[in-house]
Amino acid sequence: MGEAHNDALAEALERVSRALDAAPLDAALHVRMLAAMRAINDDAGSTAHQLALAALEMVGAASIEQQALVLYNVATVYAMKGRSVAAIRWYQHALNVDPKLASAHQNLAVAFDGQGQHQEATLHRTRAYQLQRVFTETALGHERRRVLILGVGKGTGNVPLDALLPRQTTTRIRYAIDYADEAEDATLPLYDLVFNAIGDPDIASPLAARLARFVALCGRPVLNLPEAIGRTHRHKTAALLANVEDVVVPRCIRLDARPASIDELGNQIADSGVSFPLLMRPLGTHGGEKVEYHDSPATLLPVLVDLEAPAYLTTYHDFRSPDGYYRKYRIIYVDREPYPYHLAISSHWMVHYFSAGMIVEPWKLAEEHQFLDTPFEVLGKRASAAIRAIGRQLDLDYCGIDFTLTPDGRVLVFEANATMLTHREAQVGPLAHKNLYVDRIIEAFEQMLQARTITALGRSRHA
Repeated sequence: MGEAHNDALAEALERVSRALDAAPLDAALHVRMLAAMRAINDDAGSTAHQLALAALEMVGAASIEQQALVLYNVATVYAMKGRSVAAIRWYQHALNVDPKLASAHQNLAVAFDGQGQHQEATLHRTRAYQLQRVFTETALGHERRRVLILGVGKGTGNVPLDALLPRQTTTRIRYAIDYADEAEDATLPLYDLVFNAIGDPDIASPLAARLARFVALCGRPVLNLPEAIGRTHRHKTAALLANVEDVVVPRCIRLDARPASIDELGNQIADSGVSFPLLMRPLGTHGGEKVEYHDSPATLLPVLVDLEAPAYLTTYHDFRSPDGYYRKYRIIYVDREPYPYHLAISSHWMVHYFSAGMIVEPWKLAEEHQFLDTPFEVLGKRASAAIRAIGRQLDLDYCGIDFTLTPDGRVLVFEANATMLTHREAQVGPLAHKNLYVDRIIEAFEQMLQARTITALGRSRHA
């Protein structure tokens, strides 16, 4: 009986889904879909189609754009719940109604990327920014400032805009500058200051001249100046920090051309000073994505040949602590001052916070808590001085460093750049205590924004 009932629900759901594909703006069909979603306890689906019904009742015989937005909102509910297939379907419905809805193209590109359909993602991303380069998100509450966010069509990587520029108080004007010509710079909405969110130097480098001209002419304070971002390439980090005492930066090279043979690869590595074992990382990736460990040219060459992009090769340093665990500390710099963000402790050299068993092993959280509470006591005198000096040397308004400690108390750098994630944890749960320290980072950034905004408001606003 139960199985037959479930089969009947699935069949009914399939019938109304097909009907909605043919008539996605039919309110009666959304009523049926809402009932079907409730019957199978699909909260996301129920929310999406309840929202559609409310919107359809409001817009009535509205413009094509408003009708498309009804379907766009259905898609966005699914996207926010991680339901990429459903999101793609409804964004496509929205675009069938209004092919010029840039935000639908933009979000569809993100969804396709998430599904590994990169060619489709590129097509929709290009279409989105051909239609529109400027996207304004008005402050939800009392507006303290208007920030122009310099970005590119592919987004801002790990730069945490939602944490740093809260929607409640900040009007955010996102500008895909890589798709805009310089004439459009003069037509931008009013803004008080600029946040350069193109934090990855590999993405920023091709735009260096364009960004320099924008900064020179915008007449506003600019956070994270492009030239400072340009100094943070992974293969340039050793040179950037060469004069900072008690810092170890593993040798790293950027390999732009695919080697033709194993002998050519071996020669390139030998000439560069990089040695095996090494880590291979494609350009423009973050969070350990596609990072691989290789101990010989024989395993590395096939991977490099198959890569669509250049790669970094970095000498691997065994950084196990005496207890056999690998530790990765993260410090966030706000206006060049260091703030502790996290410590991850793992049994594997690829240290990720949520695969390290931090929550299930209380001693790890206790050690992290000690680092967050008294970071410079934990790091020791040599490393603490080095960490402070690194912040001054990076010379960025927002950035961070991932590192560990050597046995003699020096800083072994994994990476130091502006693409460092910062976010609050759930208010209830095993990581809730970390929010105190995250809030200190966000508050420091807010204070810097206030100071820079006051400076900005002392002049005439950009028009």
